[in-house]
Amino acid sequence: MNCPRCNNTQSCKDGIVRGRQHYQCKSCRFRYTVRHKSDVKPVSTKRKALQLYLEGLGFRAIGRILNISYGTVYQWVKACGDQVSLPESQDQVDIVEMDEIHTYVGSKKSTAGYG
Repeated sequence: MNCPRCNNTQSCKDGIVRGRQHYQCKSCRFRYTVRHKSDVKPVSTKRKALQLYLEGLGFRAIGRILNISYGTVYQWVKACGDQVSLPESQDQVDIVEMDEIHTYVGSKKSTAGYG
């Protein structure tokens, strides 16, 4: 077993925390465990969550379907969105049509606020 930081093979046992054996590297003194966490989700679950999000489901609904936290789904979607670059349009807008907005605002009965 090698140290994840310096790849040294010399290590010593450094206690048991929550049922997992910890080791300490003798050269860089880095503490690590050999077993992976059990709560790490597979890549297939992340892909399924992203696919459901692109289909229009909300974070909480995806969390209920896949039995994971909606915060985890949000983090996955946010990380995926940071990696994707959107195409930028260089065209200028000449005409903007606001007919429906004008009709909606004109039909409101209250005059308070921005209406």
